[in-house]
Amino acid sequence: MRPMMRLTLGIIVLVGILAAVSVGLPAHVTVARSVVINAPESAIFPYINNLHRFSDWSPWGLRDPQLVVTYAGPEEGKGAQIQWTSQVKSVGTGSMEISSSESNHTVNLAVNLNGLDGTGSYDIAPAGSGSKVTWTFGYDSGSSPLKRWKALMLDGFVGAEYRAGLDKLKDKIETERRPTAPTVSVAPPAGGTSTQTEMPSAALPLGGAAPTGAVPPGQVAPSGTAAPAAGGAQTASTPTGAAVAPADAVTPTPAVKPPKKPVHHRTNANQQGQR
Repeated sequence: MRPMMRLTLGIIVLVGILAAVSVGLPAHVTVARSVVINAPESAIFPYINNLHRFSDWSPWGLRDPQLVVTYAGPEEGKGAQIQWTSQVKSVGTGSMEISSSESNHTVNLAVNLNGLDGTGSYDIAPAGSGSKVTWTFGYDSGSSPLKRWKALMLDGFVGAEYRAGLDKLKDKIETERRPTAPTVSVAPPAGGTSTQTEMPSAALPLGGAAPTGAVPPGQVAPSGTAAPAAGGAQTASTPTGAAVAPADAVTPTPAVKPPKKPVHHRTNANQQGQR
């Protein structure tokens, strides 16, 4: 048998095997991903019932920032529509339309993902102190072997995108609900008066003259000289029991007498001889 003939027969046998296996594959496949959000159902429902807010957490917007989105119908609730187109092949085109919704509980959708028609839903249920949000997509493959094999790979492809979208929805809702610390601003006092504490300046004696013995700024007092006390007043130790002169008293300076000249006594020779 020629090699070309063998290759052809091998392909035919492989296709037959795949077709036979596809008969055992489910005719309807559902992809579901869930996340628990720390918020009540009433806080989550507006994000999924209003398709204009879908772009805030869309998984396809994360993969393509240049995603083109258009809207039709009402802004929220039944009849609201959203369509998106991307130049990224893995994102492609898609659309969603709300077919029905139950307040704070369920939103049902008609979905098309790259030509694959199906149904979807958002379900909200209490979960502890928060709420559990489940995003689903259902696909009916019918009797076509190719569609059944495609549906088998759907969970790995769509499931990862749904998980990314729900994680972003959780982060957005919890961030917007997180309380922020108030900003405290200190207003300046009326009249623009400075609140800085001023250092007291050294007091000068009456008339502005510096006290005797004061050391000018920038100079060092000579050794043995006592520095004046704060405020320019000099301090001196007073013996116990000694009278303290009043501040106005002036001590007179005693007059200094010149020293006396020595007197020289002359004696003649006669006087010395008599002695």
